[in-house]
Amino acid sequence: MPRTTHYRLAGGAAIAATLLLAGCASSPGATTESTATPDAAAASDTRVTLTYDGGLYVLDGETLDVLADIPLEGFNRVNTAGDGRHVFVTTTDGFQVLDTGAGAGEPELTDVLFPAVEAGHVVKHEGKTVLFADGTGDITIFDTDAVTNEGLPESETVASEAAHHGVAIELADGTLLSTIGTSEARTGVRVLDESRTETARNEECPSVHGEGTVKGEVAVFGCSDGVLVYADGEFTKVAAPDAYGRTGNAYVTDTSSLMVGDYNSNPDSEGYLLSKLALVDTETKTMQVVDLPEGVEYTWRDVARGPSDEILVLSADGSLYVLDETGAVTDSYPVIEAWESPVEWQDAHPALSVVDGVAYVTEPAAKKIHAIDVATGEILTSATLDAAPNEIAVVN
Repeated sequence: MPRTTHYRLAGGAAIAATLLLAGCASSPGATTESTATPDAAAASDTRVTLTYDGGLYVLDGETLDVLADIPLEGFNRVNTAGDGRHVFVTTTDGFQVLDTGAGAGEPELTDVLFPAVEAGHVVKHEGKTVLFADGTGDITIFDTDAVTNEGLPESETVASEAAHHGVAIELADGTLLSTIGTSEARTGVRVLDESRTETARNEECPSVHGEGTVKGEVAVFGCSDGVLVYADGEFTKVAAPDAYGRTGNAYVTDTSSLMVGDYNSNPDSEGYLLSKLALVDTETKTMQVVDLPEGVEYTWRDVARGPSDEILVLSADGSLYVLDETGAVTDSYPVIEAWESPVEWQDAHPALSVVDGVAYVTEPAAKKIHAIDVATGEILTSATLDAAPNEIAVVN
């Protein structure tokens, strides 16, 4: 199932400025095309991890040179660990730690493994990282900065009532929010205090999937008929305008009270392309559904928030669209060739990740990745890879 990533965004365009000066020397596995000056090449503190069929790439975030090509069989997923350096690689055995070398060092897929049956969501918030094992419902919680290459950190394990495809988040005061469900159905969210005693629950969120926290540490969860909001110790259900109005992924920042969600009002739709966004005002507890311009469609991999909380959508027409928080399109930039919906959700298709004012866009059909200045739409650097990239995780 598609997952939600809670992006922590740092404002500013420092990386974008550096990219303009970065070298264009290529490395094995990639051909780099850049507007940069060759003699200014230098290793950056940003690393881009990509999955491909049979392995992982770790790229320098400025030059897009391939720093490591790591063979790894199976369909693997990647999530940032939250510490600015490590990435969790979701394998058949659990969450394996990849050291990207950001800041210092060489990339390395370590032997450190958080065992999990059907490893699923990874959530980072307020110095805590939370892992969810779908096959058991076990929730593993540890300090984000405790992730190392040497072994497992001290952690806490909390059991769910039943195994399900779920997610959990720990708030700053130690409160744990976790989904409720079984292998047949997911229904809502429960609240556990620091002693892990249940203090509240809400089961009015069918097919609960995807989470996030917005400004003021307000938590949000997607439902098939709206969004569930948790604020000041209470749940509020924000109903969708359609009987079936599914939000399955949340795109949020800590500086905006707006939750942006994907939105599907057709339960019988084929493919994964969507043409509407759900905008949830968590202060007024209201939802606005925005119809994107004709021809603008996306999947869950193609929405992100920019450094000023703007909404970015990588459309199937090949352009990157910029929307303000009302849902109005303020700009668009041609980036890649037009593409079609994946047949299966695991199939490689373009993905978007934004860090420090730079949008990283994959183009699997051309085996390429591009770095774009969000403020201007300029393609700062592009690289051609030996294999088609699938999933992406960027650390800085």
